[in-house]
Amino acid sequence: MTRDGRDVADSGRLAAGVRRLRAASPVPLAPLVLALVAAAAAYALSVTVFPYHSSNHDEAVYLQQAAMLLEGQLFLTPPVEDAFRPWFFVDSSAGLYPKYAPVTAAVYALGELAGSFRYALPAVAAATTALLYGVVREAFDHRTGVVAAVALLCSPLFLVQSAVFLPYAPTTMLNLAFAFAYFRAERTGRVAWAAVAGAAVGLAFFSRPYTAVLFAAPFVAHAVWTLAGPVASLREDRTVRPTLRRRVATASLGLVGVAVALSYNAVVTGDPLVFPYEAFAPLDGLGFGTREILDYQRDYTPALALEANARVVWQFVSRWGPFGVVGAPLAVLGAVATARREWRWQQAVLAGVAGSVVVGNVYFWGNLNVLGALADPGDGLIASLGPYYHFDLLVPAAAFAAAGVFALVDGVRRALAGRFDPRTPRIAAAVVLVALSAVLGGAAATAVADPVGDNADVTEQYQAAYQPLRPEPPADSVVFLPEPYGDWLNHPFQYLRNDPGFDGRTVYALDDHQLAVADAYPDRDYYRYVYRGEWSPHAGDPVEPALQRVHVTSGDPLTVDTRMGLPAWTGSVTFTLSNGDERVHYTLDDAASRSSADLDVVVTEGTAKVTGPLSATGNESLGVEAGDSIALDAHVDGGYGAGFSYRLRFPVAVADGQYRTVTPYRELCTDLRQCGGAAAYVPGVGPTGASLNVTVRGD
Repeated sequence: MTRDGRDVADSGRLAAGVRRLRAASPVPLAPLVLALVAAAAAYALSVTVFPYHSSNHDEAVYLQQAAMLLEGQLFLTPPVEDAFRPWFFVDSSAGLYPKYAPVTAAVYALGELAGSFRYALPAVAAATTALLYGVVREAFDHRTGVVAAVALLCSPLFLVQSAVFLPYAPTTMLNLAFAFAYFRAERTGRVAWAAVAGAAVGLAFFSRPYTAVLFAAPFVAHAVWTLAGPVASLREDRTVRPTLRRRVATASLGLVGVAVALSYNAVVTGDPLVFPYEAFAPLDGLGFGTREILDYQRDYTPALALEANARVVWQFVSRWGPFGVVGAPLAVLGAVATARREWRWQQAVLAGVAGSVVVGNVYFWGNLNVLGALADPGDGLIASLGPYYHFDLLVPAAAFAAAGVFALVDGVRRALAGRFDPRTPRIAAAVVLVALSAVLGGAAATAVADPVGDNADVTEQYQAAYQPLRPEPPADSVVFLPEPYGDWLNHPFQYLRNDPGFDGRTVYALDDHQLAVADAYPDRDYYRYVYRGEWSPHAGDPVEPALQRVHVTSGDPLTVDTRMGLPAWTGSVTFTLSNGDERVHYTLDDAASRSSADLDVVVTEGTAKVTGPLSATGNESLGVEAGDSIALDAHVDGGYGAGFSYRLRFPVAVADGQYRTVTPYRELCTDLRQCGGAAAYVPGVGPTGASLNVTVRGD
C-alpha cells in the first residue's frame, strides 16, 4: 500500500473511531465541550476580574454563610457584641444569622470541600450550560440546544454572574434541572424524572422562593391543564393514570422543599412564615407602597415599578442578553418562526417563562434598587453586574435566539432551493451561517467587553486599597477596620472576613470597639487599617491605604504626646478638645515662629486637658468617664483661605483604678468633608511641612 493509501486508511479508521465514540457516549460531545468552556470562562473571570469580589457586598454574606455551614453552624456568636456583625446578618437571642437561605451557601461550601470556594463557580457554570442544552433539546432539537448553549456563553449577564458568589446562577441551575427533569418525565413517562423535577424545584424554592415561583409558573399551568383527564378518570373508575402519578411525585417532592424552607425559618427566625430577609427588614419584600431596608425608603408605586422594570428589561435586551443587542431580534425571529410551525407545548412553556419573569418582577422593588438613578444607565449595580433579578430570562432568550439563527439560515436555504444547482442552497446557507457567526461573535464580544472592563477597573481600586494587607495580613493579629457604610463588617471590605469561630489567623473587628476587642484577644498584636480619600471604587481614584500598629496603654495619668508639623506659612493654630458635646478651646502661642506644635493630652482625676505652649480660651479641662471618646482637633490657618486640620481620636476606659486607651486614630484633613474617617494620616501625604507623630504614656 502506498503512503497516500495508508493515510487514507488511517483517516478512515480515525473517523470510524470518532463515530463509535459518539455512539457509545450517552453525552453528546458539543454540549460537553461548551460546558467545559463555560467552566473555564467562569473560573478565569473569577480569579482575574473578581479576585477581591465585586461591588455587590452580598458575596461576603454567602461566603460567610458557607464557612458557617462547613463548621456546622447556623448562628455566629462573636466574643464582643456589636464589634463583629457582618453585613446583612440579623441579630437574635441565639446569635447572628444571615438574611439569606443557606442553599446558595451550601453550593459554595461544596467548592471549599473540593479545595476552594472558587471551584464551585465553574461547576455551576458548566452545569447551567449543560442543563440549558438539555432543556432546549427537549423543547426543540439537538442543534438548537447546542446553539442555545453558545448563546448563553455569549451573554454578558451569564459570564459576569457566573464569576461571582451571588445566588442567581446557582438558583437558575436548579430551575433548569427542574425544567429538564419535567420535560424528560413527560417524554418518557417515568415517575423518577418527575420526582427529580419536584426535588429540584423544591430546592430552588428554598434558595429563592419568588424566583422559583416565577420560573415554575408556566410549568404549573401546563401540569394543571393536563390533569383534567386523569382526575376525571380517577373519579369515574378509580384508575390512577401515569400523568397523575407524575404530578403527585413532582408536587410531593416540591412541597418537601417548601417544608424544609419553612422549617429553616422556624429555627432561625422563630416563625415558619417569617423568612430571614423579613426579619432583617420587614418592608424589604414584594408589593407596592412603602418599601424600606435599613435607612433607605421608597414609595414603590405601580407607575414607578413599570418604569423601573421597563428600564431593566431594556438593559437586558440591549446590553446583557445573549449576543448583546443582536440577541433580542434573533429571539423574536425565533419565536415567530416557532409559532408559524405550530407551538410544541415545551416551547410554549419556555415562552411563558419569559412572560412570568418579566411581569412578576414588576412586583419586586429590588429592580428599582439595581438601577441607581433612573435617568442614568451607568448608575447602580446594574451597570457592572447586570439585571441579575432577570437572570432566568436567559433561558427563553437563549432558546429562541438559537431558533432564530436556524430560522434565518433555513430561510436562505428555502429561498434558493429549486432556483439553482442543488448544492447552491447548502453553500449559501453555510456562508450565511459563517457571516452570522462573525456578526454574533462581534456583538457578543462588544457586549462583554464593557462590563468586564468596568469590573476590572473596580478591581484595580481594590488592589490598591488592600495593598497593605497583601499577600497576607499579619499573623496572630487583630485588624481594626473603618466603617464608611455603618457598623458592619464586610461592607465594603468583603475580602476581609472572619472565620466562623472568630479565631482565624487574622481577626477583623470594627474600629469603634477597640478596647473591648483587645480584652477578648489579649495575646494578639493589634493593627488599624486606614485610608485617605473617599471609598468609591467606581469613581476611579484609589484611596491611600496604610496598616498602623496599635498598642494598648494604661496608667494614671494617661498622656498622649503629640507633635504636629507646621508649614512655613502658618499664621495661627487653634485647638478644640472634645468629649461628646463638651468642648474646650486653646490657641498656640507664637504659632508663626514655630515649626511644630509640641503638646500633651493628659487624662487624670476624671478630667482631660491639653498642656504645652498654648493658652486656653475659657475652661482648661473637660470631664472624662469610662467609655468616653476623646478628640483633639487642631486647625492650622495660613490666612487667605489656606489651611488644614489635624485630628486625634482615642477611647478611654477605666480598669483597676487606671485609665486605658489605644494608639489614637490620626487624621490630616485638607477637605473638611472627608474629615471623620476618610482622611487618615499617611506619612508623606499632605501639605509640605505637615506631619503628625503621637505616642501614649501611662504612669
